[in-house]
Amino acid sequence: MGIATASQTIGPYWHLIEDKDWADLTRFGATGDKIVLTGTIFDGDGKPCPDTCVEIWQSDPPTSDTFPGFGRANSDATGTFRLTTIKPGPVAGLGNAQQAPHIAICLLGRGLMAGLVTRAYFAGDPLNATDPLLSSIEDPALRGTLIAVADGPGVWRLDIRLQGDGETVFLDV
Repeated sequence: MGIATASQTIGPYWHLIEDKDWADLTRFGATGDKIVLTGTIFDGDGKPCPDTCVEIWQSDPPTSDTFPGFGRANSDATGTFRLTTIKPGPVAGLGNAQQAPHIAICLLGRGLMAGLVTRAYFAGDPLNATDPLLSSIEDPALRGTLIAVADGPGVWRLDIRLQGDGETVFLDV
């Protein structure tokens, strides 16, 4: 049996979020409904969480030479993150279930020994009512923690609370 190595929450890869290009999934010329996904990350006391790595990925539009489908950004001193992408459409789920348009999000940072995974759905999308994941969350307040709201033309806001009152729903993956 070998010697165990040290655990690191994000460790030597932090430099990958300092390259602002990674926060723009449209940087290679992707076309479509360009949007900004932004929000603020809060701890259990309601204080902003700076220096958190926010990774996103989406199944729609499909990845291509012009759209990587994956991006990352860090939260700034105010806990705010900002990523530019193409607004996703619905995607196939298990069986005949169709998933509402959404963006998967993973948070990595100090004190998080494993990434926290959640989703951003879009307020007002009619498929939210039948999305398998959203439908499985009975409490409307909890379900609401996954709904991004319009915050200006082409801008969607999803604030994320790591714990406490109003804690965002995180997924077991």
